[in-house]
Amino acid sequence: MAAEQVSARVDSWIWSVRLTRTRSIASDACRGGHVRVNGVRVKPAHAVRVGDEVRLRHEGHERIVVVSRLITKRVGAAVAAECYVDKSPPPPPREETVQVAVRARGAGRPTKRERRSLDKLFGRPAVERRSRPE
Repeated sequence: MAAEQVSARVDSWIWSVRLTRTRSIASDACRGGHVRVNGVRVKPAHAVRVGDEVRLRHEGHERIVVVSRLITKRVGAAVAAECYVDKSPPPPPREETVQVAVRARGAGRPTKRERRSLDKLFGRPAVERRSRPE
């Protein structure tokens, strides 16, 4: 029988347990400072061990997982879920997400009427009009 693994590369492990779609995305996240192991920013080749806490900022939210088993090959989702304990905070409710105004590409600058409706939508104060000098 093969000896039990003691450590694995953090980028390989993140990809293997399906926290990212590709290993290159996992490596780029490490290089960009979006991966922390036990509170320390790490490079892609950093060794991760059982019991380590891995924090990954990816696609707008943070995943916090504790390593419970080491793997280096990508496996099915059910097996991958057994390799970590998820301690991530729940996603914010939909009401708290901020609405973003989207304009059609090539539509140009907003007209005065559109700008006023956008100001009203976002709760901005109305701009005072200057009176003509008499």
